[in-house]
Amino acid sequence: MIRPIAFSSLLLLAPVALADPAQDYGEHCATCHGETRLGGSGPALIPETLGRMRGPDLEAVIAEGRGATQMEGFADRLTAEEIVALAGWLEQPLATVPDWTEAEIAETREMNPDYVPAKAPVFGGDPMNITLVVETGDHHVSVLDGDSFDVLDRFETPFAVHGGPKFSPDGRFVFIMSRDGWVQKYDIWTLQEVGRVRAGLNSRNIALSKDGRHLAVANYLPMMLTILAADDLGVERVIPVVSLGGESSRVSAVYQAPERDSFILALKDAPEIWEIMTDPDAPLIEDGDAEERGLIRRGPPEEGLFARRRIEIAEPLDDFFFTPDYRFLIGAARDGGRGVVVNLNVGREVAELPLPGMPHLGSGISWMRDGRRVMATPHLQEARLSVIDTQDWSVLRTIDTAGPGFFLRSHENSPYFWADVFFGPNRDAVHVIDKESLEIVRTLRPVPDATAAHVEFTRDGRHALLSIWEDEGAVIVYDAETLEEIRRLPMRKPSGKYNVWNKITFSEGTSH
Repeated sequence: MIRPIAFSSLLLLAPVALADPAQDYGEHCATCHGETRLGGSGPALIPETLGRMRGPDLEAVIAEGRGATQMEGFADRLTAEEIVALAGWLEQPLATVPDWTEAEIAETREMNPDYVPAKAPVFGGDPMNITLVVETGDHHVSVLDGDSFDVLDRFETPFAVHGGPKFSPDGRFVFIMSRDGWVQKYDIWTLQEVGRVRAGLNSRNIALSKDGRHLAVANYLPMMLTILAADDLGVERVIPVVSLGGESSRVSAVYQAPERDSFILALKDAPEIWEIMTDPDAPLIEDGDAEERGLIRRGPPEEGLFARRRIEIAEPLDDFFFTPDYRFLIGAARDGGRGVVVNLNVGREVAELPLPGMPHLGSGISWMRDGRRVMATPHLQEARLSVIDTQDWSVLRTIDTAGPGFFLRSHENSPYFWADVFFGPNRDAVHVIDKESLEIVRTLRPVPDATAAHVEFTRDGRHALLSIWEDEGAVIVYDAETLEEIRRLPMRKPSGKYNVWNKITFSEGTSH
């Protein structure tokens, strides 16, 4: 007797159409995001970039699209299984690390044909009291008059601005970098974009040289430092980042060191700190000269513009804080439980600090207290702030907070510094702390259950601007003395705010 085959068994025997995410990407995504996933009119779709996406998850974005962008939804063309497969495929690293040569960078350079420089600001306010507000909700920047708090312009940026904008020494131009490696130049006087160029494929931040002529771009992908001419965004130098041991390394960040006329590089994957000279007359440092001058040099000597000096350290350090004279830096150790002090003059580690809970030194600030310079840093994983004496590197005080924070800010004309509570149930809280007593004098909660973060001051320090870090958010203007709210400006997920004067003068209480 032949038994009938169950219907469920027939289904198992039938051919099943498997999702082919590579094919689906080529058909639906490559036109905007590039055949290699490295971006086109849309952002790069690689893990390094996707990690910056906030809000809906990747599957939801593929299915439903994203509001206020050109990203449409594909739920009507892809099945749920195909969407899941495509999202998983996009979250995988690229099979090979692509090159990004000087010629390829130059090909991306786009100068605005309609840009006409103005002889004077086209607005009536103080150009040195302009504050830029980065709105990550829809990838725009608002140009805010620091006196009237009116929005003078609102312009589109590349996808996922990362790292703070950098201003030319005269405060006229600003340079903005995206996670995709695009660098955008904007003229504040004229309220127009000047141009843009893609300096890397996945980038961390930028720094402008002391004289305003050279712009350095720190890259994760490829592992190199790109140096652009600030005037026309042309490529000046591409420096592969290879350690003394011959291993390539990502660049965690690049910083301007104005007192040293150099760039300082934090290497992600190698126990070295690099200093790149921005003085065209930088002297040759031979090994003997280095020893005589207290410097430790490794590798062949270099001189002149973009000469490189290496400082060997025990392990890679991230997230640097610098003393105002740029003699010392503090870096966060990889274990997240301590800080390491490096004397840049002698080129070696000189102290270690107990800083548990992953200190966020890049947001550290400093000020004078009782005749001694102190610095403070938040901790990303602990509800505390650490206050450190920068003369003997002792921890003066640990201040308990309502939760782990991300940013600190102050101003030389303010008796307070402000600390947000970026993580956890109290993310709507911001502490205002007395710089002398180190006591919390008030905790503000401007919008219940909404993230309140990142304060910037106006040029004179009279007003403090706080972000409500939500898609339908706001910038709230406070009287910095009375701590009373003055005005509320609706914004699309405003994150960082950057005042021209505070940045170009390296104002006390501003992280750099």
